Amino acid sequence: MHAGDCTFKYACIIPTYNGLKDLERLITSIKEQTLSTDILVVDSSSTDGTHEFALQTANQVVQISASQFNHGGTRQYMAEMFPEYDIFIYLTQDAYLATPDALIQLVREFKNEKVAAVCGRQLPHIDANPIAAHARLFNYPSTSHVRSAQDIPTKGIKAAFMSNSFSAYRRTALLDVGGFPSNVILSEDMYVAAKMILNGWLIAYEGTAQCHHSHNYTLVEEAKRYFDIGAFFSEQRWLLESFGSPKGEGKRFVISELFYLSKNAPSAIPHALIRVFLKLTFYNMGKKQKFIPRIFKKKLSMHKNYWKN
Repeated sequence: MHAGDCTFKYACIIPTYNGLKDLERLITSIKEQTLSTDILVVDSSSTDGTHEFALQTANQVVQISASQFNHGGTRQYMAEMFPEYDIFIYLTQDAYLATPDALIQLVREFKNEKVAAVCGRQLPHIDANPIAAHARLFNYPSTSHVRSAQDIPTKGIKAAFMSNSFSAYRRTALLDVGGFPSNVILSEDMYVAAKMILNGWLIAYEGTAQCHHSHNYTLVEEAKRYFDIGAFFSEQRWLLESFGSPKGEGKRFVISELFYLSKNAPSAIPHALIRVFLKLTFYNMGKKQKFIPRIFKKKLSMHKNYWKN
């Protein structure tokens, strides 16, 4: 598939906040792509030059206050502000495309009119620690596949796996499910993918479309992130009710991680086991967040602004 074969109009949507160096790297990788796409930046009032750089390099820049940002609401705001595009490609500022054909590979799945969204493969950053590297290798395999409602009995909530660090959505499908939720703590991508599957759409994972993206989370950061994941599921109960649990995915992940570390970084195994305990503990706390006073939720959470609303 060549860039000239594309009949869709594409836009890369990038939320930014004080990420100048990351954004420079990402936009450079977009401009090297064989797919012609516009770049739309929504900046949360950065103070490090990110906003000024975006004005010089993006097609459109929208500025919001940092307190206005919400993972779902902000992405939906951009989709509604620019309805002239057929496909929205969402990226985070700390990702960058691995090859010049990454976007072409990502959007080729839309040749199937039933495909609503596509998730690309994420490779670890060069400086990723062994735990971060394994997480990317486990969650983002090289093999491509397409998921539908028929996969729910075997895959559970994993059938709706999606990441807006590198993904693309058909605008009409996004409209069909009401768009991204206006106010969620995170996982707006999974939310929409789940709605799409329940509405009869297909969700694709494209292993040949690759970006670099990973996080070297500290123990505290990882714990807070899992508190937020638990809080998300406590507020979106329909997800687990409709899809069920990840069907033993957590156990498979731990076994895979320990095997990977035993071969590549055995000294990290004790740290990994502590991390597993903290993730499980804070996830379960997040699921019970409605019983926790707001002042404590803000201390336990990675996304503190969410609890101000």
